[in-house]
Amino acid sequence: MSVELNQVFQRCHEQKRPAFVAFVTAGYPDPEETVDILLGLEAGGADIIELGIPFTDPMVDGKTIQEANNVALENKVDITKCLSYVSESRAKGLKIPIVFMGYYNPILAYGEEKIVDECKRVGINGNIVVDLPPEECEKFRTLCKGKGLSYIPLVAPSTTDARIRHLASVADTFIYVVSRMGVTGSEILNKELPKIVAKVRKCTKLPLAVGFGVTTREDFKMVGLHADGVVIGSKIINILKSAPKGKRAEAVKSYALEVSGRRVEEVKEAYVGKTEFNNTQSIQNVDDNATSLHALDARFGNFGGQYVPEALIECLSELEKVFVQVKDDPEFWKEFRSYYDYMGRESQLQFADRLTADVGGAKIWLKREDLNHTGSHKINNAVGQVLLAKRIGKKRIIAETGAGQHGVATATVCAKFGLECVVYMGAEDVRRQALNVFRMRLLGAKVVSVESGSKTLKDAINEATRDWVSTVEYTHYLIGSAIGPHPFPTIVREFQSVIGKESKAQMLEKAGKLPDAVVACVGGGSNAIGMFHPFVNDKSVKIIGVEAGGDGTDTELHSATLSMGTPGVLHGTRTYLLQDNKGQIKSTHSISAGLDYPGVGPEHSWLKDIGRANYVAVSDKEALIGFRKLSELEGIIPALESSHAIYYALQLASSMNKDQDILVCLSGRGDKDVVSVAEALPKYGPQIDWDLRFESYN
Repeated sequence: MSVELNQVFQRCHEQKRPAFVAFVTAGYPDPEETVDILLGLEAGGADIIELGIPFTDPMVDGKTIQEANNVALENKVDITKCLSYVSESRAKGLKIPIVFMGYYNPILAYGEEKIVDECKRVGINGNIVVDLPPEECEKFRTLCKGKGLSYIPLVAPSTTDARIRHLASVADTFIYVVSRMGVTGSEILNKELPKIVAKVRKCTKLPLAVGFGVTTREDFKMVGLHADGVVIGSKIINILKSAPKGKRAEAVKSYALEVSGRRVEEVKEAYVGKTEFNNTQSIQNVDDNATSLHALDARFGNFGGQYVPEALIECLSELEKVFVQVKDDPEFWKEFRSYYDYMGRESQLQFADRLTADVGGAKIWLKREDLNHTGSHKINNAVGQVLLAKRIGKKRIIAETGAGQHGVATATVCAKFGLECVVYMGAEDVRRQALNVFRMRLLGAKVVSVESGSKTLKDAINEATRDWVSTVEYTHYLIGSAIGPHPFPTIVREFQSVIGKESKAQMLEKAGKLPDAVVACVGGGSNAIGMFHPFVNDKSVKIIGVEAGGDGTDTELHSATLSMGTPGVLHGTRTYLLQDNKGQIKSTHSISAGLDYPGVGPEHSWLKDIGRANYVAVSDKEALIGFRKLSELEGIIPALESSHAIYYALQLASSMNKDQDILVCLSGRGDKDVVSVAEALPKYGPQIDWDLRFESYN
């Protein structure tokens, strides 16, 4: 079936014109019109159609295609419907090749073998999966090859010659060349396009289809001078958006004729005598053993990996190389420790005597990361990654933040090191963490409020990634949690492991023994993995991560990813996710902004699956009880994130003996959360007998 794609480029070459590759999102703007739109594009001269599979989190697409995805999902469009559109189109006479284009998680949820079988059955010719580079797709590519489907890789301006040769070795029909760094939707062609195409041509003889920035006939002709195919997507989506219902197929047909410069008669003649859709397989010589080895292990069991668009591969490789150089270098760690006075390290280990007495069971110890500079554990990773960014030579730092603590830590170190800082934060988190927003701005950072999606941490990560893919040449993305593509989970863990290493030594000194249990809150999981990792090989120590149970795990309003989720791929890594059975990411809820995330670090997923760590959920109401207990009994106002761990530690301690010890990571202080607590008390206060309203005096 990939043979039809080869035939298109051969025919267009003979006709001395570039192939026109048209992209549309399935089910946008109206599912009832999708088949007519596909037929309209063919009638207008499109040679290949890319049919977009909708996804909740298209992290490298611009606003136009984001909106198209959202509308399609509202229209209940899924892979099954995408397949039906193709089947119906073929039945109505559509002859040109169709390629599925989308993100990996919906495909993974549908089933790789199943989708390949169905693609062959209905007449799909190939697949472009934005976040599935060759290193992560051996199984999928092998399945495609077995059914004669094409796997189409992407090349970015940042792709090296060696990498282009590697990508060409796994391609069998054509290569999609992204003409500029950034997200989809640009209406400006890259002036460097001829050089980019020439660079790719040196490494492969395969046809090259170029996309990003093509909107007009002049753009089409200019790109066609250098490329074998011209890809247009966002412009077509905009035409569909503005066209009235019932007129959309005709609108895209007219545009296709105009932009391609073809005549209706010419398009019709191209298919006179053409056989019906060819269902035979093509045999290609594909290098199935082509791999690109990482210097460090990219996986934790079945989790982790590097599921990213091609534009980010080179910078991740660069980051890994620098980290490998410094991770065993005593001079680097000496430099890192030289900032301990600034960071407030080492942090104290405190015996919570009144909390322990109140429970009447095991002794409770607090690792006081809340006493660090900026008020949380986040400063550890922020300092470490900025030192890496300095070695790479990047002077612009971006970050995502939920509760604002990572944003504050990043803004702080950027001020200290004289670096530009931009922090992305969901609009809902901006509202409930206004104090931290003001702190970031005081420190000189630009705070970008993200209005898309659920307006929380997940969406902040999406928007930060869009920035990163556009500015990767001079920007370092300082990811704050143990999430994201390799090598970030490993890097964040290494910088945060100072928590567990210090705690281990402090427990031996103060308690004379290791703790019987270690407890930490888990959202993305940076404080937890930093605490847990040094104890993983100490089998006598139980490891317990506490997730956000929200309104209860029997509802949809929670963020208990490990307790209630299933494996999938999001934000560059394979891990447990809160997703539906079609691979679409669910909205989450927690009283704590820092735990309000539908994923988790891949190392936590591995620890769960091998049974080394246990993960539990604590509700909003229970977290408030923990918040209150620590405040009233120890005079410490904890972060709401940490309050989840405190509550569970209280329950655990009550079931243990007095000669046993529990170590809790107090990951942050709670002054940032007093407004959130006040807002929650009208709902939960009567349930837990807590009333902080002022009495009025006459």
